[in-house]
Amino acid sequence: MADAAEPDGLSGALARTIAALRAERGWSLDNLAGRSGVSKGVLVALEQGRSNPSLGTLARVGDAFGVPVTRLLEGTDESTVRVSGPDAARVLWHGRAGGTGTIIAATPPPWAAELWRWLLAPGDAFGGDSHAPATRELTWVESGQLTLTVAGKRFRLGPGECVRFPGDLPHSYANEGAEQAVLTMVVVIPPAAG
Repeated sequence: MADAAEPDGLSGALARTIAALRAERGWSLDNLAGRSGVSKGVLVALEQGRSNPSLGTLARVGDAFGVPVTRLLEGTDESTVRVSGPDAARVLWHGRAGGTGTIIAATPPPWAAELWRWLLAPGDAFGGDSHAPATRELTWVESGQLTLTVAGKRFRLGPGECVRFPGDLPHSYANEGAEQAVLTMVVVIPPAAG
């Protein structure tokens, strides 16, 4: 009887990376579940390459390890110069109204930074969760209108405006306007504790 094939593509890279990071830190699945807030069942499916996780799940797992989402998906940890082209960008979020959230690139830990490009169609919204303690976000509105809610307080931003805030506060982004909003976002992720 043949052995089961190892998962390939993004799910395979994710499976291998999560298992390697857990082993590197000496964490059990229970440890990772407790640190990330992701159920043990979901983590098992991720490590077996049987899951198509949401952006929120990827962010919680990345936050627990103190690594950017791209580190989870690439399966490598580079500390040298790296040039990446458009083919390296990955759409990790699709809005109900047609928007997209694309991770362009990220730096390696510690203090990893993710570079995102968001296209929010009118009516699109995302977020709501907080990131790991000490995470920071910086968002620039290239065009359109953005409504950002941080810890229950709403901020309206227009073209050319930039906002920075602690990403460890509950926050969400929405396009309540009539035209597409184009955003550039940087998320700075602190080193994982312990």
